[in-house]
Amino acid sequence: MACSKLFLGDLPELVNEIIQHFHYDYKTLHSCILVNKLWCHLAIPLLWEDPFSLKLPKNYHFIEIYLYKLNDDYKIKLDEYLTQNDIFPSNTLFNYPSFIQRLDAYEIINSINEWARTIETSKTKAQRSGYFMRNKLLPLQMINFTKLIYKSLFIIFIENEVNLHSFEVMLFNNTKFEYFDEILELILQNPKFICNIKNFEINFYEVTENTRIFTKFLYSNCNSISSLYLQYSFYHFPVTEKCSSLSQIIQSQINLRKLFLGCQFPLHQSLSSLIKNPNCSNTLNTIIFYYVDFKNILILSEAFNHLNVLESIHIIYCRSLDSRFIQQINNITKPFKLKSLFLNEILQTEELLVQKSCDYLENFGIIGREPQQLLQLIIKYCSKIKYLGPISMNNKCSYLLLNLVENITQNLDYLFIETSISDISSIILKNLGQILPHKLEYLHLSLSIDRIDFEIFLKNFQNTFVKKLVIRNRSKGKNGDIFPSIKEYIMKKKRVKYFAFSEIKYSRIDDLFFLKNKVKEFELYDIQVLCYRDLSIDIYDFIKEVN
Repeated sequence: MACSKLFLGDLPELVNEIIQHFHYDYKTLHSCILVNKLWCHLAIPLLWEDPFSLKLPKNYHFIEIYLYKLNDDYKIKLDEYLTQNDIFPSNTLFNYPSFIQRLDAYEIINSINEWARTIETSKTKAQRSGYFMRNKLLPLQMINFTKLIYKSLFIIFIENEVNLHSFEVMLFNNTKFEYFDEILELILQNPKFICNIKNFEINFYEVTENTRIFTKFLYSNCNSISSLYLQYSFYHFPVTEKCSSLSQIIQSQINLRKLFLGCQFPLHQSLSSLIKNPNCSNTLNTIIFYYVDFKNILILSEAFNHLNVLESIHIIYCRSLDSRFIQQINNITKPFKLKSLFLNEILQTEELLVQKSCDYLENFGIIGREPQQLLQLIIKYCSKIKYLGPISMNNKCSYLLLNLVENITQNLDYLFIETSISDISSIILKNLGQILPHKLEYLHLSLSIDRIDFEIFLKNFQNTFVKKLVIRNRSKGKNGDIFPSIKEYIMKKKRVKYFAFSEIKYSRIDDLFFLKNKVKEFELYDIQVLCYRDLSIDIYDFIKEVN
């Protein structure tokens, strides 16, 4: 009876809670919209809150649904390039633009370019599209067209008064700066569009007059950001005082909870801004250092002592973690709650750093040479590891890695092991399956796989359920076909929910995702096959999601 009421919509609060649980499970959400009117109304906003960032498979025609909301002036401009197929109704069931919550300026450009490719050839090839190109465009015309679509989308979102939650601006080349210049005036003229954002990310490779105008606008108008991601990817431009306006964003916030400082961002200015902001003292609980250099940074102790509620520190592939850095850490009067440590070099100070953070460390990886001494320290001091990898592998440390996995089984949730060395791959495959926990969120094996060793692993692996299983065979096609083993022990045993598999065959990389007949076989066993690149977890994205 309760189940019947659930599907009939008599328990809306419970239905909403269930559908929220499928927040990023887009396949299930698409099924939910077919159940009944209530389920549809609850699932549609989740499907449309961030369509630009969806992974493959992806249908870019959602852009056309947005364009139906475009004002008449811009529709006239589009008519210079496009003809409508009129396959969509003029009035849609939902106001889809109003659901947008996250905008990634970089992903929007990529989506527009992909959509343009689907409609530029001919009417017959674009017959499932709402539009097709009047004429084939020259390269410069195509750039002007995509800029027009880009600006049109932002106009649509602004006119629909979206409640934007997250905004990301990543500008890596001159073309992306040109796109950004197209929307800057719109943002300046409509401050309500982003003034209430909670998550903001910015990454420039160059400081321009427009980026300075934009950052000044930010710290003057947006002071309710809770998660702030700041980084500069400078390659040819020195960090100067021209960068200081972004540091002022830190100083202007009243409820900053998470701060991400990456790459060439001026670290000293940022920490100084933290110290000058009295609000951060009692709000900031997470700070992430990503590829930053701690050289000549002498205010670490002062900055950390200023933060009263800091619960999570993450150090990701940073430089100059030397004795001066350790001395400053030792001068902190509060616990140093280092949750993540990813290293690309072996440090003389590694033992002190591990001992200092052993009670808190949850995420660890090392890609430097000869990591066995560091692995021994982790085995000795750190039992709370949840995310392990990548780990540089050599013959001396393969068994140490297995010992570490066995030591942290009760907490391990994510594991990434990578090596192209056949002997080490064999050791891993023969011994890993029997020591894995009963449940893993993510297992990523990038190994030189021998078919017999792989079958040993899969037979021992049968007691473990993995939500996301990612496998890359780096054997270059020399060790026999391992796909029959995948079908027998992974597909038919139903031990995974999402699966990705790629294989290096001589100079070519084959991805299971693009073999549609095989993908359909997995779907019969309720396993969703995704692209290797899309299912692989990037450390940057993973750490961004930590609480």
